Amino acid sequence: MSMNNFTEGIVNIHDINLHYRDWGGQGQAVLLLHGLASHSGIWDLVGPMLSHNNQVIAIDQRGHGQSSKPNDGYDFQTVTRDVYQFINKIGLHSPVIVGHSWGGNVALNFAATYPNNTSGIIMVDGGFIEPSSHPGWNWEKAKTELTPPNWKQTTLEQLRKRIRTGTLSPYLTSTIESIIIRNFYVNKLGFIRPHLSFKNHMKIVRSLWEHHPSRLYKNVKCSALVVAAYNSITKGPLSDTKIAWVKNAVDLLPKGNVIWLNETIHDVPLQRPQTLTNEINKFILSL
Repeated sequence: MSMNNFTEGIVNIHDINLHYRDWGGQGQAVLLLHGLASHSGIWDLVGPMLSHNNQVIAIDQRGHGQSSKPNDGYDFQTVTRDVYQFINKIGLHSPVIVGHSWGGNVALNFAATYPNNTSGIIMVDGGFIEPSSHPGWNWEKAKTELTPPNWKQTTLEQLRKRIRTGTLSPYLTSTIESIIIRNFYVNKLGFIRPHLSFKNHMKIVRSLWEHHPSRLYKNVKCSALVVAAYNSITKGPLSDTKIAWVKNAVDLLPKGNVIWLNETIHDVPLQRPQTLTNEINKFILSL
């Protein structure tokens, strides 16, 4: 199936519109959630393969992609309610929710808040992210570490060069490059601007600081899978913390399991779409 073989739509919930893409398919409903400063297209390599056996939909979360960009509502309670209302409006029955990075934290929060409305959750290099428990971090340190790049006066061509020398460069294709570029507006002069504004980005960073996955795990009644990426090149204090976070998640989730993907970067849906699709399908078959 071509990655372009999807339909797009808009769902209005309260005062915002959520854009989504639907690869169709039949079987288990699967809702895909992107990470911070990303968009639904990060699933463009996974969605078509996953839809062979499942009903697959991905959304642009508020502030991202082609969805509305209000100035508020970036706390986990509101973002999770967005997902709940989207599921009800679109008519998905007890979907498996797959979240990448920050989207993994949203998936976890959903399962803890609405335990009867999901068949299971998969947290792809996320869900366990808890900056406030990072050794040596206070809010100021977290804010510094998690502030996004300054894209002012950056041209599209400069962005392309940056992508081609970044962590995805060994795996880069024109499709992946296009997916990354779609995180940005490009104006008539060729300058870029992220779809997620700096202010809204930092509101999500603050909500991550105030989010405590370790307090939520016990409330998750459904099966939960952590798909964690480990790259020997980037090992260090953050990886040590990440390993501890993942272990804590699996220890505390009542029905939790973990799969470590070695020599894998954070953008798992782009680097390892086939492997990720296989693991999602295995998880669904185990339910």
